[in-house]
Amino acid sequence: MKKYIPNILTLLNLFCGTVAVLYAVLGHHQVAAFFVFAGIFFDFFDGFAARKLNVQSEIGLQLDSLADMVTSGVVPGMVMYHLLQLSLNPGSWDTGIRIDLSQPQGLIPFTGLLIPLASAYRLAKFNVDDDQQTSFTGLPTPANALFILSLPLILSYQDSELAVSVIGNTWFLVAVTLASSYILNSRIKLFALKFKTWGLRENAVKYGFLLLCLALLAVLKFAAVPLIIVLYILISVVTPQKYL
Repeated sequence: MKKYIPNILTLLNLFCGTVAVLYAVLGHHQVAAFFVFAGIFFDFFDGFAARKLNVQSEIGLQLDSLADMVTSGVVPGMVMYHLLQLSLNPGSWDTGIRIDLSQPQGLIPFTGLLIPLASAYRLAKFNVDDDQQTSFTGLPTPANALFILSLPLILSYQDSELAVSVIGNTWFLVAVTLASSYILNSRIKLFALKFKTWGLRENAVKYGFLLLCLALLAVLKFAAVPLIIVLYILISVVTPQKYL
């Protein structure tokens, strides 16, 4: 029975991602974000369970990537499409996703769909790369999904004119889409939050990063999420690999 536990967790990730797709289409970003966060939670623990139970398998690896493609690839792409649509038509916040090709600018929201394409390519590379056991090459798709999903949450729950003006800007959203699509498939080495031991000295950077995350979330709430992802990349780049 224990060999099925990781795959059940992976399927729960896929279930959450599928539900998130439905809410993203309707324009309910907050609910979609909740299910994406839940899916990422299951995504973290399916690998943890597989390692602890010693039941890692090839089918589990493939299933994990398929689930991630939906939860951390398709959903953020659809949310970005909708954010771009809303940036072009600010008065339509309460409407769901729609396609309007009556004007040339109606093509701009399709830029957001680069995120699922880049995510698919990143996940395919991960599946055939044996060099990503203790670190990642390129930004993991769940981290990118957290970045994208945090944007509508900042708009909804944090009263900031600066946030509204920045996140509501079409070209800022296009820039975020292009940057995230690139970083997903870049050759940047990023540390993984996997602990072989629980010692403080050998995990100082990871513990320090987790404490920093908690502090930022306590102070900035949802606005901390994009900052955390940027800091994750910067810390990985500037810290010598032997300390990660």
